[in-house]
Amino acid sequence: MERDYQCCNYCIMDTSDPTIRFNKKGRCNYCWEAEKQLKNTGYRGEDSDKYLQSMINEIKIVQKNKPYDCIIGISGGVDSAYLLYLAKEVWNLHILAVHVDAGWNTDMAVNNIQKLCEKLDIDLKTIDVDWNVMKEIQRAYMFSGLPNVDVPQDHAFFAALYETAHKFRIKYVLTGGNAATESIMPPGLVYNAMDYKCLKDVCRQNGRKKIKFRKYPHMTYLTYRSYLKNLKILRPLNEIPYTKTEAMEILKNKFNWEYYGGKHWESRFTKFIQNVYLPNKFGFNKSRAHLSNLIVNKEITREEALELISKEKELYPDSEKEKDKKYILRKLDMTEADWNKILNMPNKSEDDYKNDKARQALFARIKLYWKIMCRKKEEKYTE
Repeated sequence: MERDYQCCNYCIMDTSDPTIRFNKKGRCNYCWEAEKQLKNTGYRGEDSDKYLQSMINEIKIVQKNKPYDCIIGISGGVDSAYLLYLAKEVWNLHILAVHVDAGWNTDMAVNNIQKLCEKLDIDLKTIDVDWNVMKEIQRAYMFSGLPNVDVPQDHAFFAALYETAHKFRIKYVLTGGNAATESIMPPGLVYNAMDYKCLKDVCRQNGRKKIKFRKYPHMTYLTYRSYLKNLKILRPLNEIPYTKTEAMEILKNKFNWEYYGGKHWESRFTKFIQNVYLPNKFGFNKSRAHLSNLIVNKEITREEALELISKEKELYPDSEKEKDKKYILRKLDMTEADWNKILNMPNKSEDDYKNDKARQALFARIKLYWKIMCRKKEEKYTE
């Protein structure tokens, strides 16, 4: 039975996501849970200040006498750019910046990265993914029926980042991930990009030829777990009162950094997927989740978010969408008929492919059990 349309009366998430739930007051589960997450993992005043300082002190002590204190993956977007600025100018860390070019960079993103690294005097390592291999993987995902067709970019990015950290003996990986802008997202639209088993099966079922994965930065689940044992993945933006608006103003004033119009729009492919592929195939506009995050973080009001949604056609007009579509199809050796086939084929989830969900769940249970046992052991010795 088709649901009547309803939009949350606190954020702007609506019934275009079939899994959304509302309480009696008309508030949705997403913003309610995001608010709780912000309280637990976002900025917590003095506790966060102390934790951040101890984190920085630890990094400097452990990495003493080594060329770099930490490694930061940078895309040209707001979060990673602002983190780079803080790490160098405020926390005085020696940084290796890593950018992974998967073939979809905008000129604006490349210029943003160069301006920041040059002005901050930070070493930048750019890793170019073999386009012939990347193209085949990306094509396979386009024909997969999955919502998250950004996985090939994301997997390559993190695999290359962790491999580089290991190569340069850098223990600390700082990421721009944060609760303030990323607490709300329908679960059906996201999936663990590091599931190499799933990635390979998507390529096996939908690829047009055998793919040379040795030329593509990747990690199996076991090698991924092995790397994480020796790395510390930190999210420092959670330990400051982070707002996207303030971050952008600082970046613009200090580095002549340019804003590209929307979250993840620094990638021409991602911009098109979020604003054309997902709404047309899955009926969901990802901007609703991004703007709802800003509402919960009290950066904008609900009325301002609704106005921004209504103005999206001005930010990304149909003529530009058509131009990007032609560019992407041409780059992936695809036709208009292929595009129509993609939009009309059945929608799928990762459960339609081989995946590592069972092993991930097992490791999560083991990790939880280990934490409980360690806590009980500590309580026993403090009695």
